[in-house]
Amino acid sequence: MTWLTWRQFRVPALSVFAALVAIGVVLAVTGPDLVGRTSFSDQDTLFGGTILVLYLLPAAIGVFWGVPLITRELESGTHSLVWNQTVTRKRWLTTKLGFGLLAAMVAAGLLGWAVSWWASPIDALSATQTDRGMLSRIAPVVFGARGIVPIGYAAFALVLGVAVGMLLKRTVAAMAVTLAVLAAVLLLVPNFVRPYLLPPETTMVAIVGDDITNITGDDTHGILEIGTRNPPGAWVLANETLAPNGTVADPLPDFVQSCAPRPGQGPPDRGSIEACMSQLGQHGYQQRVTYQPGSRFWPLQWLELALYLAMTALLTWFCFRRVRHLS
Repeated sequence: MTWLTWRQFRVPALSVFAALVAIGVVLAVTGPDLVGRTSFSDQDTLFGGTILVLYLLPAAIGVFWGVPLITRELESGTHSLVWNQTVTRKRWLTTKLGFGLLAAMVAAGLLGWAVSWWASPIDALSATQTDRGMLSRIAPVVFGARGIVPIGYAAFALVLGVAVGMLLKRTVAAMAVTLAVLAAVLLLVPNFVRPYLLPPETTMVAIVGDDITNITGDDTHGILEIGTRNPPGAWVLANETLAPNGTVADPLPDFVQSCAPRPGQGPPDRGSIEACMSQLGQHGYQQRVTYQPGSRFWPLQWLELALYLAMTALLTWFCFRRVRHLS
């Protein structure tokens, strides 16, 4: 059964690992050039490309490894032939899932390690910055392309593909559903689960003109919101202005609107902005910053990995229940 699984799985597996080798060569060649640099751009093609590849890998694993692993045999009917030759359904599924999970987790682990090594100079610099536009490694879009969480993504994607394939029994339909569900999960977890895996920290900041880094507004509505400096390397969940009574100031008080740009006059100068902002402080307004500090990167990595492995285990249980009812 192991030999048969390898024969069926070898082409897609070798294709992915060959691509990983090519990516590893590129990272090994370009990585040393990043050491010692004091400025980076998060918009660099290679920086964005490494993030994109680590999100595409679980999608490829789920769609091109997980779905065909079972569905191809269900469509062709070859599963019945195997079951009639002393191979039990449980052993058949165990071998396929075990082989696929091992390959998926190894591939994601290797790629995650290689990218984390390559990007370590960038991540180290971003951990000391507050408002230079650099994305820290704990930022949502970067977090999933670092450390060990790609292993969980890959394992979940593979078993998701198998489970959907066993339900639909049609390869193309199962591929589409798997991709849609995986994309939804990878969007929902960072926005609605990850921020609360650990209780976020809150800091009250005095509103001082020099510390204002973000002013949002327009000619019609004036200044709508402001933002102060973020803690270095942190993932900021909220940067809110609080009124003296402790509630969120929405909208900001009228006297701040003198800072708003006027039609035809251009934006106000820095001195006017600082004067308006100092009035906020004088009236008892404060800025509340809610964030996950950069020091929580690894605790959050382990917690999210555990979450995805738990979902993988639940889907695996479903697959073993489902295989009993396949004809």
